[in-house]
Amino acid sequence: MITAATELTELFLSCGALLGLLTLQNVLLRRDGWDPINRRFLFCIRVMMLLFAGRVLTIVPGLPIFRVMVLLGAALLPLAALLMTEGLLRRHAPPWLKIFVGAGTVIFTVSAFWYSDSIDPLRTMALLCFQMAGFVLAGCLIIMRDRKSLSVSENVTVTRLGWSLALFIPMAFGDFMLIYIGLPIQFSALSVLILCWLAIGLGRTHLGHRATLMNLFVMVAAATVVGTMIGFFGTLGRDGTLLSIASIMTVMFLVAIFNDARTLRLEEQSWGLLRHMATARTDDPLIFLRGLRSHPLVEGAVVVSEKSLHGLQTDVLHQIFAASPVLRKSEPPALGPVAEDHITYLFERYSATHIMLASGQPLVLIALSMPSLSASPNAELELQVVQRMAGLIARQR
Repeated sequence: MITAATELTELFLSCGALLGLLTLQNVLLRRDGWDPINRRFLFCIRVMMLLFAGRVLTIVPGLPIFRVMVLLGAALLPLAALLMTEGLLRRHAPPWLKIFVGAGTVIFTVSAFWYSDSIDPLRTMALLCFQMAGFVLAGCLIIMRDRKSLSVSENVTVTRLGWSLALFIPMAFGDFMLIYIGLPIQFSALSVLILCWLAIGLGRTHLGHRATLMNLFVMVAAATVVGTMIGFFGTLGRDGTLLSIASIMTVMFLVAIFNDARTLRLEEQSWGLLRHMATARTDDPLIFLRGLRSHPLVEGAVVVSEKSLHGLQTDVLHQIFAASPVLRKSEPPALGPVAEDHITYLFERYSATHIMLASGQPLVLIALSMPSLSASPNAELELQVVQRMAGLIARQR
């Protein structure tokens, strides 16, 4: 029973690490896959993906040949860490360090194709020493960096990724010494998930170090407490409790990764809106608004021409939109019964929650539906900015 639970938990953690790495890879590719730093980071991500894909394949089909992928990933990790460190610090590592890492990478890459364990534990111990030396030396470069030569954002990035490296070192050590120290599974997948979460969180610049560390502490503490309670009530023993804690922590970090990635995606859509407004080259407000069709706020909006408003009093409409250029169904302006009838008619006629003025002469309105559950202060502000830009463009015609 314990053996089956151990294999399933190992498989679950490895799949979780792969999902986290894939999410981080998509975030980097969406930003700028050809940026020099991102290219180095993508190399690190793909090396780790190779390692965890190998772990998955050694469990599911159970064929020992897939151990080659695990050994290759492990051999390339110090090189990936050094390349990433050089890129972040914008400086070259000492020549002796490059020679050491390069030589070790070649030796252990070649030995990876001897996938049987006939040369273990000698190879395993040598690979452990190589990995630990590579990680520690990369960490020393980070600690002894010249902070004044880097910008504030670069220092934040180096610090956050340095935290993940500090967590990865003991967990990687535990992976190699699994049998000797009596651990039920390899826990390095958790440090990879923390790396993914910290890296994606770099895009949310309003979160400082203290808030990030507090969030990390809360998630780790919550998983530890809940997993310990499950182990106690279920009398699972030490190994069963550790498996419970690891599984809960994996779920929590995956949820945090997916949530932060989604938040970044929504923020990037807002940046796309601002980018369009900053670079638009047109004096026609309707062409300007059509260029925003891919944005969630404007997608599906209805253009209401002056001809469509036949039967309504033009002076009353001008009065309404002079008081509120972005008309909200939840907060209509109090302008008397006639204006209220016009406002009610517009919202009911176009099944809209917001109606904004695109042009005064000729009178053109934009009607769109944005349910209150999905409306946010940022969305309301963006609508006002869009309306203001469209109005300014119309006045310049």
